[in-house]
Amino acid sequence: MRLATLRTPAATVAVRVDETVAVEIDGFADVGTLLGDPDWETLARSADGASRDLDGIEESHWAAVVPSPSKIVCVGLNYRNHILEMGRELPQYPTLFAKYPEALIGPYDPIVLPEYAASAVDWEAELAIVIGSRARRVNEADAAKAIAGYSVINDVTLRDFQYRTPEWLQGKTFEGSTPFGPVLVTTDEYALGTELSTTVDGEKMQSTTTDDLVFGPAALVSYISHIVTLNPGDVIASGTPGGVGHARDPKRYLGDGAVLTTVIEGIGSITSVVTVEV
Repeated sequence: MRLATLRTPAATVAVRVDETVAVEIDGFADVGTLLGDPDWETLARSADGASRDLDGIEESHWAAVVPSPSKIVCVGLNYRNHILEMGRELPQYPTLFAKYPEALIGPYDPIVLPEYAASAVDWEAELAIVIGSRARRVNEADAAKAIAGYSVINDVTLRDFQYRTPEWLQGKTFEGSTPFGPVLVTTDEYALGTELSTTVDGEKMQSTTTDDLVFGPAALVSYISHIVTLNPGDVIASGTPGGVGHARDPKRYLGDGAVLTTVIEGIGSITSVVTVEV
């Protein structure tokens, strides 16, 4: 099953995305609020609200699949090829940092950045793990059951801000910098192992399979749940593979007008144009 959040003239609405139509799930403004209902899966599968032809939905009407999660936990250095690319050893524990909801944008929204923050903008394609039930100090078996599904996210990173200090936060959570969506694919319909890729202006920059993760989804949910409770709708950005611009020689970044596309086969694709405000 595929779920999404659509923008309407008045607000937003959660929808089930079928083969040719999006069906409204009455009573739920977005996928995050839907996941807050313990019966979310049954409600979504049985929904028979107003339907819209997918071909008639404008790209700008797709919102971030979970617009306002209570927390976004990001994982650094979690793909074997990226760790080796950065000259590091495989970690014993996940490297964690946070991102705030204000960073999230829709899957086709422009990435609008101020000129002072646009000199070293990098791409980081990631598999997003979306929580479907409360997880607190759970083992991996129970952690797997707490996952609602997966989506596509790009942890667009401002490298100059990231490396101003040893802490990464300021380079990772710029407002309006993180495209997310377009759909959540439930765990029964997606298995790790498909290609995750990034293209910039049509040139492929990242390509690996999602099973190259050092710490898989269940392991991440279990580990994080021993630090903080994960609630329905919370998001884990599980890390990026090799091929980021900062690791290239010479380094390469996203400039004004750059077209950034992130694809996970079996889930979907997101595309944003970088816009630098003068």
